[in-house]
Amino acid sequence: MTLARVDELDDRLVVVNMNSTRRGALSPELYATIGEAFEAARNPRIRAVLLTSEGGFFCSGGDLNTLIERRKLSEAQRKEKIDGLHHLIRLIRSSPVPVIAAVEGGAAGAGLSLALACDLIVAAEGAVFTAAYVKAGLAPDGGLTSALARVVPRPLAMEMCLLARPVSAERLAAAGAINLVVPAGETEAQAHALADALAKGPRNAQGTIRALVSSGYELTEAAQLDAERNAMARLQGGAEATEGISAFLEKRKPDFSK
Repeated sequence: MTLARVDELDDRLVVVNMNSTRRGALSPELYATIGEAFEAARNPRIRAVLLTSEGGFFCSGGDLNTLIERRKLSEAQRKEKIDGLHHLIRLIRSSPVPVIAAVEGGAAGAGLSLALACDLIVAAEGAVFTAAYVKAGLAPDGGLTSALARVVPRPLAMEMCLLARPVSAERLAAAGAINLVVPAGETEAQAHALADALAKGPRNAQGTIRALVSSGYELTEAAQLDAERNAMARLQGGAEATEGISAFLEKRKPDFSK
């Protein structure tokens, strides 16, 4: 069974379409397929990566039957298996271009980690997000606690992780964790619209911005100021700044296609 399909559209967008006949259950094979998308994104013509799914549910996270089998492994071996997921999260976080998640139905467990690792999230009305690890006597992985700490208030993060209560797309959007909530069936089209807007922008500047915003959660203010200084000085000498500044002064739209 095909776990995911990676397509390049319009020479600008890489789309990962997960097969959700298993509700998008994650596996090492799926990690590898999604990883292909981020290898393709290194091509300078690619402007965004879109994660989506077939069948009405974004991703259900890890397969509990697989986790039962992992009980037979040593703790070191179990850590190695988890590192596969964490490598995928790092790939998303370090992507050279913005990453958009189009979430139909909802996301659970590590599937929620996957969605929150993206830069922009478009979710369907009524989509439900669940961190249900505690029900299985487990704690979150995939960077979920880090992601929640960044995007929602602590009481909501605790409610999701300690009580495993499903949270609606609408509530997460109100908390600032989701960018757009759209009618069911329209998430991919709306995500494509965001990707088209990104495709018209300056690729190097956009990549630098996403890196700076991410480091802003981790670095001290002094270190972040240095990072911003270095980024600004580098970009000022580039072709994108030449075009952007010229277009502003000439009162025209910039052309960053070259």
